[in-house]
Amino acid sequence: MSPLELQLEISRAFSPTAPIDEKSLFSGRIEQLTSLIRAIGQKGQHAVLFGERGVGKTSLANVLASFIGTSNTIIAPRINCDAGDTFDSVWRKVFSEIVIARDVLPVGFIGSTEREALPLDNLVPNQLSPESVRRTLSQFGGGSITVVIIDEFDRLTQEVKRQVADTIKTLSDHAVSATVVMVGVADSVQELIEEHQSVERAIVQIHMPRMAKKEISAIIEQGMGRLNFTVDTEAMDRIVTLSQGLPHYAHLLGLHAAEIMAQNNLTSVTLPVVDKAISNSLDNAQQSIKTAWHTATSSPRKDNLFSEVLMACALAKTDELGYFAAQDVREPLGQILGRQLEIANYAQHLSEFCGAKRGPVLQRIGGSRRYRFRFINPLLQPFVVMQGFSKNKIPH
Repeated sequence: MSPLELQLEISRAFSPTAPIDEKSLFSGRIEQLTSLIRAIGQKGQHAVLFGERGVGKTSLANVLASFIGTSNTIIAPRINCDAGDTFDSVWRKVFSEIVIARDVLPVGFIGSTEREALPLDNLVPNQLSPESVRRTLSQFGGGSITVVIIDEFDRLTQEVKRQVADTIKTLSDHAVSATVVMVGVADSVQELIEEHQSVERAIVQIHMPRMAKKEISAIIEQGMGRLNFTVDTEAMDRIVTLSQGLPHYAHLLGLHAAEIMAQNNLTSVTLPVVDKAISNSLDNAQQSIKTAWHTATSSPRKDNLFSEVLMACALAKTDELGYFAAQDVREPLGQILGRQLEIANYAQHLSEFCGAKRGPVLQRIGGSRRYRFRFINPLLQPFVVMQGFSKNKIPH
């Protein structure tokens, strides 16, 4: 394999900048896949896939059709929403992704009919409504399995979400053989159900948590195996720890580690390779992440603790939604500093991380003395941990 061919193969094996779109590269998420496939198999059932940014929701949506089976005809249009979308524009995006064939008579009506392929949106009414969407999905599907994937659902206005809820209710009531899968953040699930309590029975709510350690390991093993590289245990443990359950960082570290392997004619990923991959990953991180780190931790005082406290926040034990309390920061902060501090010594740091002066980088909920915190952008958290490793502030 030439160097150029190897670089192309590395870029296919690890994809930190774009969602996975190949079944062969997708790892884990068996529970979520099973729930989605079960919903697709039941008439009148639809699904909401929700979770933090960066946990792999879009990748799962991309490969869903390939897991349903090859014995059936799968029609699975997937569209992205934006804040300016209306109900009509959302469904026109969907129907423009579906191409149908029909018989047409030639000019002059003489001769045999000809087959014509055209997007379905050419055949729908000028103004779409929940009822016209139902009729369209009822008429064109035939014996196919139809799965409509609406990604970034949380970006839609409340009115558009209400109309989507109306659509799901009428699709469910008429047992139309089409499944709508909405992909977005957790808040959009509640907003949808509150608009239509009666639609709750028709929706399977599928939470997409951060990946388990074995799922992150599978991403690295699968990608490196494709390149005929191996990974030693210590190197794998470090990549898993740094990724913090987010596939983006597993792919980012895997990409840079594989490039280092190729450049140095190595065959096994070791700790020195991972440490160099950390440095390269920090250099090539998204500019918005770098800016957030700099804004949150900069201070004219050399003895400030903003970077150390933020590192401790990134290492703090969290609940299933990613929230931690001030007391959860004490232990990792003590390990970073080599001495124990009381909450009063870093409470102001946590408060500033929630304000405009330092981002904000943390979200705060609850009342006084019962505050809980969470990273606003989950992708900042592993970056902070990698900064700690690179600066030798976090024990290796």
